[in-house]
Amino acid sequence: MAPKISFLGAAREVTGSCFLVETGEVRFLIDCGMFQGGRKAPARNRKPFGFDPESIDFVLLTHAHIDHSGLLPKLTKAGFTGPIFATEATANLLGVMLPDSAHIQESDARKHWRRSKRGAAASTEPIYTMKDVRLCLRQVHAISYNTKLTPHGEVCCRFRDAGHILGSAIIEVWISEGDGETTKIVFSGDLGQPGRPILRDPTPIWSRCSPECVAKEIPYWSRPGHSFSSLWPPY
Repeated sequence: MAPKISFLGAAREVTGSCFLVETGEVRFLIDCGMFQGGRKAPARNRKPFGFDPESIDFVLLTHAHIDHSGLLPKLTKAGFTGPIFATEATANLLGVMLPDSAHIQESDARKHWRRSKRGAAASTEPIYTMKDVRLCLRQVHAISYNTKLTPHGEVCCRFRDAGHILGSAIIEVWISEGDGETTKIVFSGDLGQPGRPILRDPTPIWSRCSPECVAKEIPYWSRPGHSFSSLWPPY
């Protein structure tokens, strides 16, 4: 069957990035981020996933920002046991950012508990704890830029520099279908702006095979004067 993509976050908003890609043989995620900002975000982060975490084969992570990675420990806590693939710098950053996220949640839970003893709001359990983060980080696998990876017999992918933060990646994905056809999908993640002094420019995606789908996130590039044409030139 042709790949099916479900947009589970960062659609008509800029946080909670999570794409579910499914075929008849494989199910995987691109990112698994927290919703941030607004009164509804905490409740949305606590909702059960709209899919069975145990059925997910693997996760491809574009970068370490919490709105892209922040629910990974929740995913593993809910039963996901597969690998999480990320660039080397992203894997290192996860070792700092996910424990920090758990620390904030545990601290907030203690504050709620103290308030509840004085008749204030009821205690709120953290979405995940430091223990959950440690277990999650064991599933992270570091991948070099520009190296093709085969996380499943039907899936090949490659991480390209997105120039957003250290380790950020555009992910090219090739999915082989039962009829011998191959579908290419490109997930942009968050893209940096060219010409900055520290980070490299986003890598142009050139290919003899035009992607059937490009999933772009455009919180910055939608502004006047920015264009995707330099990254995805006409084929």
